[in-house]
Amino acid sequence: MYPRIFNSVLCLSAAALLLVCTIMMQPLQAQVASDVSEELSKAINFYSELEFDKGLELTQSLLAGGLLDAKDSIAVYAVTSMLTFGKGKEFENKSYRLLETMAGIGPCKIPLPYDFWPQQLRDRWYSIAKEKGALVCEQASTEITTIAIMEFDNFSVGKYQEELGFVTKGLADFFEVDFSKISSLRVVERDKIEFILDELKLSQEGMVSSSTAIKVGKLLGAQIMVFGSVTQLDSRNAKMLIKAVKVETSEIIAAVDKDGRPNFFKMQKELVKELAGKLDVALDSKTEKLLDEGGTESYDAATLYSKGLYFMDRYEYKKAYEFFKSAYDLDNSFVEAKQKMDIYRPLAS
Repeated sequence: MYPRIFNSVLCLSAAALLLVCTIMMQPLQAQVASDVSEELSKAINFYSELEFDKGLELTQSLLAGGLLDAKDSIAVYAVTSMLTFGKGKEFENKSYRLLETMAGIGPCKIPLPYDFWPQQLRDRWYSIAKEKGALVCEQASTEITTIAIMEFDNFSVGKYQEELGFVTKGLADFFEVDFSKISSLRVVERDKIEFILDELKLSQEGMVSSSTAIKVGKLLGAQIMVFGSVTQLDSRNAKMLIKAVKVETSEIIAAVDKDGRPNFFKMQKELVKELAGKLDVALDSKTEKLLDEGGTESYDAATLYSKGLYFMDRYEYKKAYEFFKSAYDLDNSFVEAKQKMDIYRPLAS
């Protein structure tokens, strides 16, 4: 699944290098020369062990060598920025200046932001990219469909309105993760959508209408917007509805729904495949297997994960880490919770 360099070098120790092996491999695998990737794997290992200065010594030596091409330079600066950010609040501005340096090399040289960046770096990158007119980069292939997934609406009644308040954020995140596994789709990052909503001052509760979301989709270069909603009436009856809207015409081009017991995260897995079928997105056996993986069927774990996203978005990393860890402790197969936990553990203190 991954290049030999990452299997043989990055995964020597599952405990020490889990952050690298589970998160960093895919963004870097086609972008960084093998010798540079080996050094960056060591640098990120230092990050996971809170040895930020040792990691910085390593990345600085790579930059001082003067032999990096543009893509490799950006990758090294990306890790350097993360290590610098990890040193504490007094180093935030320095880490942001490194992002500016990356943007100066070329904001669209490689897909950014990286998944392993903490939320503040991701949000700052969106701001920098927007200033340079590069919030949306041209796609290499016109055969790729760009899709944006809005946070789900909660139409539940009574106590379920409050109980499902966090779950809607997690469901949108799970849809993003699963659609990202389909090679013919490019999924706009959830936090990039939030960034645009904040820029338009529309992120306050109740202010995001369908027409506003379509406008956001156009700004993000999306061809399709996905809207979802959950409704729970009692302990036995619930419904999830998903619809896809063509941004160019605002036309609903597909809709799927599922009724039954309130197992929303099982519903989500089933509806991803159904919606893909309605959109004529072909799924081979390998992709179907990937779609079956990840996520959780534990309602409690999914709720904890969703709360982690809530605090992550607010830069409250200690609380975010605690919720991601609690989610993983409940379900040790919950890959997404483990990935987020590894990102924010070094920042939790």
